[in-house]
Amino acid sequence: MSWLFGIKGPKGEGAGPPLSLPPAQPGAEGGGDRGAGDRPAPKDKWSNFDPTGLERAAKAARELEHSRHAKEALSLAQMQEQTLQLEQQSKLKEYEAAVEQLKSEQIRVQAEERRKTLSEETRQHQARAQYQDKLARQRYEDQLKQQQLLNEENLRKQEESVQKQEAMRRATVEREMELRHKNEMLRVEAEARARAKAERENADIIREQIRLKAAEHRQTILESIRTAGTLFGEGFRTFVTDWDKVTATVAGLTLLAVGVYSAKNATSVAGRYIEARLGKPSLVRETSRITVLEALRHPVQVSRRLLSKPQDALEGVVLSPSLEARVRDIAIATRNTKKNHSLYRNILMYGPPGTGKTLFAKKLALHSGMDYAIMTGGDVAPMGRDGVTAMHKVFDWASTSRRGLLLFVDEADAFLRKRATEKISEDLRATLNAFLHRTGQHSSKFMLVLASNQPEQFDWAVNDRIDEMVRFDLPQREERERLVRMYFDKYVLKPATEGKQPWRMPPRMGSSLRP
Repeated sequence: MSWLFGIKGPKGEGAGPPLSLPPAQPGAEGGGDRGAGDRPAPKDKWSNFDPTGLERAAKAARELEHSRHAKEALSLAQMQEQTLQLEQQSKLKEYEAAVEQLKSEQIRVQAEERRKTLSEETRQHQARAQYQDKLARQRYEDQLKQQQLLNEENLRKQEESVQKQEAMRRATVEREMELRHKNEMLRVEAEARARAKAERENADIIREQIRLKAAEHRQTILESIRTAGTLFGEGFRTFVTDWDKVTATVAGLTLLAVGVYSAKNATSVAGRYIEARLGKPSLVRETSRITVLEALRHPVQVSRRLLSKPQDALEGVVLSPSLEARVRDIAIATRNTKKNHSLYRNILMYGPPGTGKTLFAKKLALHSGMDYAIMTGGDVAPMGRDGVTAMHKVFDWASTSRRGLLLFVDEADAFLRKRATEKISEDLRATLNAFLHRTGQHSSKFMLVLASNQPEQFDWAVNDRIDEMVRFDLPQREERERLVRMYFDKYVLKPATEGKQPWRMPPRMGSSLRP
């Protein structure tokens, strides 16, 4: 491998001329006897060069040149050189990547610092703005306080001025009234003196006039009495002596008394009949019974109601499955009772408010082909003495229904309380007795349905008149889901498909949504 050192020779020949060594330093010979500290340091850069390494390299190159593996060694050296170059390039690229990463990191750090600087500046601006706003509000509040103090001072001064003016006006009025009172007293005193003097002077004449007026009045009254007695005596004598006139007078008076009594009773009977047939009692708040006045006011609705078919008793009513089965049995039994003209059974429905008692009562009446009437127990106590008459009117009116009447009494415990333990008034006790008298026996004209939140307050006689008790509990999760679904189908989805405005939820939908 002489080519490594720039020496060319034919193939197979020995090594070229030997490498020249650096020249020896002057004074190197014969200087061995002097110590190192006696001679100065060599100034030539080749003075400390060790040629043994080059000699070994030259020897290895000659051996390698004469070896048969010279080309492989050259290729290996070239490959090693390329590998080193690739490693250097990869390191250079890694260095460049690291530099780029450092630059990006520096940019990110600068951006982060800039963002923090901006946020800090923004916060400072906000704090400064808030402080300025606080100062402005404080200045405005101080101005308002000063203005308020100024207004109060002006108002106080005005009030003092008004009070002074009022005091002066009051003093002036009092002085005027005092002067006027003195003048009036002087005038009255003068008039009284003048009148007393005139009366003293004319006392005899006044007494004579009074005496003459009294005598004339007495004579006039005596003459009137005498004339009236004479006329009455002659008329009575003439009437008594004429028996035809006496008979006619007695008959006329008798017929007049009979006519007045008959007209009074007939008017009372006719009024009760008209009230029972055409109107409704005052205790009934709502009824499906058609009256003549209602038919004249709403003929279309009345005709639709008359032509409508019986509805299902549980249509639109959401109840638990067990309660639905029980009330359906009651509805079927009531309808069969109506068809067979049998005696109706009285029912008590109790439970929390808003669980569908009133709605089921209406549906039961419509399903059975009956009319319904709704009254409230709280309306009975305020009627006082008229409660007994009103209660009898309700049952008389119910007995005149041709289709049969379902009388629903809501909040029945308000007047059907225990008579032995509860403190109730005499009027309410009399009304309760009238109710018990009219419901003592089952009727084929009306069906009694009571609703209460506290059935334990009923009188024992009321409990004897109840044939069946049904408890309405609050709806569970399934019933509430059905309620919500029914509401959306009826009041949201259906109006939306028909292009109408969706309705709001009615106050009562047959069951309560409370937990």
